[in-house]
Order: sequence, then C-alpha cells, then structure tokens
Amino acid sequence: MRFVSEPKLFILDAEDSSYVVGINELNHLQHVHWGGRLLRTQDLQPARASTAFAFETRESLTPEEYPGWGGMRFAEPCLKVTFDDGVRDLVLRYDSHQILGDTLMVRLRDLSYELFVDVVYTIYPRYGILARHAVIQNRTSRPVTLESAQSAAWHLPAAPSYRLSHLAGRWGGETRLERELLGPGKKVIESRRGNTSHQANPWFAIDDGAAGEEQGRVWFGALAWSGNWRMAFERLPDTRLRIVGGFNDFDFGYRLAPGETLSTPVFYSGFTSRGFGDASRRFHQFQLREIFPSRSASRPRPVLYNSWEATQFDVNEENQKRLATQAARLGVELFVMDDGWFGRRDNNRDGLGDWFVNPTKFPNGLNPLIEHVRKLGMGFGLWVEPEMVNPPSDLYRDNPDWVVHFPGRPRSEGRRQLILNMARADVREHIFGVLDKLLGSHDFDFIKWDMNRHFSEPGWPQLPAAEQKKIWVEYVHNVYQVIDRLRAKYPKVDIEACSGGGGRLDLGILSRVEQVWTSDNTEAFDRLSIQEGFSFAYAPKAMVNWVTDVPNLNNRSTSLTYRFLVAMTGSLGIGNDLNRWSEEDFKLATRMVTLYKRIRPTVQHGLLYRLASPREGELTAIQYVSEDGRQVALFVFRRSQQFQLELPAVRLRGLDPKAIYRLDPLDGKTIDNQRELSGSYLEQRGLHFRLTGDFDATLVILDRVS
Repeated sequence: MRFVSEPKLFILDAEDSSYVVGINELNHLQHVHWGGRLLRTQDLQPARASTAFAFETRESLTPEEYPGWGGMRFAEPCLKVTFDDGVRDLVLRYDSHQILGDTLMVRLRDLSYELFVDVVYTIYPRYGILARHAVIQNRTSRPVTLESAQSAAWHLPAAPSYRLSHLAGRWGGETRLERELLGPGKKVIESRRGNTSHQANPWFAIDDGAAGEEQGRVWFGALAWSGNWRMAFERLPDTRLRIVGGFNDFDFGYRLAPGETLSTPVFYSGFTSRGFGDASRRFHQFQLREIFPSRSASRPRPVLYNSWEATQFDVNEENQKRLATQAARLGVELFVMDDGWFGRRDNNRDGLGDWFVNPTKFPNGLNPLIEHVRKLGMGFGLWVEPEMVNPPSDLYRDNPDWVVHFPGRPRSEGRRQLILNMARADVREHIFGVLDKLLGSHDFDFIKWDMNRHFSEPGWPQLPAAEQKKIWVEYVHNVYQVIDRLRAKYPKVDIEACSGGGGRLDLGILSRVEQVWTSDNTEAFDRLSIQEGFSFAYAPKAMVNWVTDVPNLNNRSTSLTYRFLVAMTGSLGIGNDLNRWSEEDFKLATRMVTLYKRIRPTVQHGLLYRLASPREGELTAIQYVSEDGRQVALFVFRRSQQFQLELPAVRLRGLDPKAIYRLDPLDGKTIDNQRELSGSYLEQRGLHFRLTGDFDATLVILDRVS
C-alpha cells in the first residue's frame, strides 16, 4: 500500500490484484482501478472527473469513492444528511490521509460544514481481499441527521453487460444462487426485517456473463452486518456499474449529536481472474484465518447431536439421558438439548424470557444431565432465544415496555412472541445477566443462540421521536456486545447462530460465533442447493448440516447413506429420533461418523471445488482438497436415472498432475478398477460412477502417495 504524490494516487496491491484511488482536480476522492495487478506506477494517469453530456453531470458520472448527496449528483450516494438548519446538501472533499501498515484512512470534509468522513481501507494481500468502511464525525455545534450511511461505493468500468450473482430464498429455502443480467437502472437486494434475513443475503458476485467456475473475471463482496442492510447495483448512462452497500436507508435516521460518530459496517470485497471457484476458495480461506473467532478457528467443529426432532418441547432428564447414551454410541462429540428446558415451556406460547430451569422436567437441575453427558465423553450444549419474550411470561408481565413497540398501537406477535428491545441498555444488561448466570452455574461447552421472528412496530418510546430510528443500529450493536462479553468471560463456550434457519448469516455474526444453522429444511436433496449457494459466499466449516428422519419436509425419503453424505459436506450434525433406529441404522451411522472424522480437516479447512451443480442436471459433485494437498474428498450425488443413461465422468481439480493418488471408494460404486491413479489422469479423464435409481450417492477418499 502506498501513496504516489504525483499523480496523487493511492495504490493498494495484493498478490494478483490492485485497487487504485486518486484525488482528482476537484479535490474529490475518485476510483481509478479495481482488477488485475498493475505492475508499473508510471502507467497510471491522474484521476480526472468524468466529462458531462446532455442532462448528465460530471459530478454524477465521476466514480467517487464515497459520494455525498449534494450538488448535481443523481446516482446512488453513500451519505445523505440533513443539517440542523435544514440544509440537505453534502459535498465531500479530500482533507487528509494516513497510512498505517495495510490500512489507509482518507479523511473527507464537507465544503462548508464541520462534517468529516474517514474512509477506511484495509488490504489483506495474502487473499486479495479489501475491507472498507466509513466513520462519520459530527464536529459541528448542532445535531446532524444521517438519512443514508453506506459503507462503500465500488465501481466497475463501462462494459456491454454485467451479470449479478446473489443469494436469495425464503424460510426453508435459504441461500439459493440466483443469476441475472443487470440492465439500465438499479437492482436492489436488501433486508428490512431487523436481521440478515432468509430472503436475501449480503453477498454478491459480478462478472460479464461469461465467467465459469474456473475461468473469467469475477468481482465479489459481502457486508459484515446482522441487521437491516442494502446493496444497490446501478448501471449508469455511460454503462459503468456502481455498487453501493451498507445500512439500509429504509426507515433510517441516525441523529448525530455534536462530537458523536457513527461507523458503518465493514464491506469486504475481492477480485479474481480465475472464476467463481477461485473467488469462493480465497474468500473461504480469508474467513478461516481473518474473520472466524481466533480462539477456535484452527479447531475442527465437533460432530453434534441435537435432541429437538426427537423430543421437541417434551424434554426431561430421563429422555435426554437416554438420547445422549445412544448418541455416544455413534461417536458424537457434542450433545445439545434444544427448546423446552426452561420456564413454563411446554409449547411455543409461553416461557420465553423466563430463563430458569423447569423444576418439573429437571427436578435436580441440569447438572445431573450434564454430568451424564460428560461421562459419555461428550460436551454439553443448550438452546436459548434471549432476544424474545412470550406475552404470558413472567418477564413480560413485569416489564411490558421492554419490547419493541409503538404506544397505543398493536403489538404483532410472530411465532407467538415479541422482540425485546435490545437497543435499550437496561434490556441489554438484563439479557447479559441471565445468560451470565446460566453459563456461570453450569459447565457448558456450547449454546445455540436463536432468533425466531422479524421486526414489526419498531418503536422505542423511551427516546424522543427524532432519536428512535437509531433502534435499527443500536439493537445489532448490543447483540454483538452481549455475545462479545460472554465470549470473553466464558472462552470455553462455543456459539451457534440461528434465526429460524439461515436468517442470521453474514460476516458480522461469523466473526463472533463458531458456526451457523444453515436452514430448518434438512431434507437432503433440497440441502444440496441450499448448501451450494452457501458455499459461494461462506466457508463450509461454518455450515451446520444435520442428518434427520424421513420422510422430511417434501415428504421425500432418501437412504440414510445419502443423507449422511449430504450432511458431511459441512459441519456434521445428527438430529434423528434415535429411539426409532434399528441396529443396522446404528452400525451405518457409526461407520459414517468415523468416515467423516477421517476427512473432517479436509472438508472444514481445505479447498472446495464445485465440480457439478444441482442446479444444472442430474449430477452433483463436490470436491475438497486438504491444505497440504495430501487428501482429497470427493462427494458424488445422482438425482434420478432415466433411459439407463450412465453418468458423465467426474473430472477432479486442484491436484498435482504428477502425483499418484490412492483411491478408497465407499461401497464400490466407482466403475474404474484402478486403485492408484495420477493427478493428470484424474483431472483429464476423471472417474466414472455406478450410481443407479433415484437419490444415490457415494464418497471417494483419495490419499496422495507420491
């Protein structure tokens, strides 16, 4: 990272990419280049404001790095404000800059008001990842209301076409990959629901429509924010593309008092010329080493058992001990008791908010169960949903104004619950206190933190009307703060984030938890698409996959082997009712858990290659290569068979062409007779599989022997 005083350019270089910004003749911070590595500074020209043409101004067309809404700017801004005197015009100019190691801070200032914006860049050269955010400072003597506060504007050059890849869906169908060409105008993806949401995810990838898994230029990025967020993709009249993302400006109004600041979410991005696969792999490795909590990043995620589908709310000491004993037979390493253990929690109508152990279900408390689990050689985990309250609960009866609401208006219930206003300091401290007491009085290894509804009536009546819209920001800040404090006080306890499935999945929460619940939909065939989309943006280690009973959500039945293999492509969990299993089921499951542990480091920390997609045909093939290149795990799935057609060969990637690999196929479903093959053969000729009928699957483990 360096500043070249002439021609006033900041150059941020990674291994194979460069990001360049400059100060133009109008003293504005202007984008110059984002793409492949530039090797000669002398090749670069100074930043120059764009040329205007009829009804298009130079201010609106110039690719400013952090444009305010002011002057003759008509494209998507990064910052929109109202000053206390009613002025709604903001023009930001370069003021100063500072470079510290791999971080650049460029300070901008309004042309007449004492409003400053620090535009912060951090480059991670090893991965080619760039992080950006802004710190907005009110140094005037009067309040300033921020009506839009974005993290960054990214710019791509004029081109005939651009294609957007993003993740969309719904409850039970999260993180499914969508692709569409971007025409003139604006495409917006967002959440207005108070958390990240099931319906959209704050990740994107852009290409020219021709990139594939292993070739073509791809720009990609993701916001680290677990509340309302927004990304706007705008094709300008000169065919350039502007991407602006940060806080959602819907119902947004953050009032900054004199001397106050607001930091926007971090917006991470990267570039590759080697396709979507390379974009995913470098982003995965970046997350493993720079985003995930450092104390647990190198540890493999344990195989867990969750008791929800076996007992639901009908939990008690006896039935949980019985399930734990059965789970231990399989080689499970972490036993998690889900909903139903607290308060008057016999259904979803009561109990939330009353975080004391139900004395009828657990007359001796939780410790006898925990001790039983530990004697079986497993860790113990517990489900909580601390942000919510049921109206019949003791907590709500004693503190009805603690929930998010508008006075005199309906208090809409979702899943028969209301949302505690975590933006309030007293509510935050109460929630920290009850969780602190729970963790401090029990020997836990793990908690599953759930959030099972979205916002409605987002009022904060304890504040003046002009301050209440801060709820969207302060709520998330306080969720983060509680998690951070608990992690600091209880470093042994790992956390799983959940929101009715994948509703809270983003880099903001992933920097604070070990894993996320991918989806409430555990039906194995559906999961192939959900998990594939997840893998475009997030590392498989964070993706929790359960094996569950059939028929499942779609009334579809698949074999236990098929279900295990689907679940083994991330962090493996088991959610079956083990009371219903036969001895053959236990034997098969024990074998699959043992097999998973053999390849777990490769799946959770290795390099992922998407060889064949469930979106594109009958074949799905997913390959993982260990960090040292010595082990390969290849999963192959067939949806259905027609006309007795054989599957095409599966050609592997990421191997050493000169090396020899020893094959260990599951259940002999490979047609190839050789048990040792070269990397060049595996990549050029590939493997053939004997998968027949509907929903058949197999696994091949390859160990490098030379």
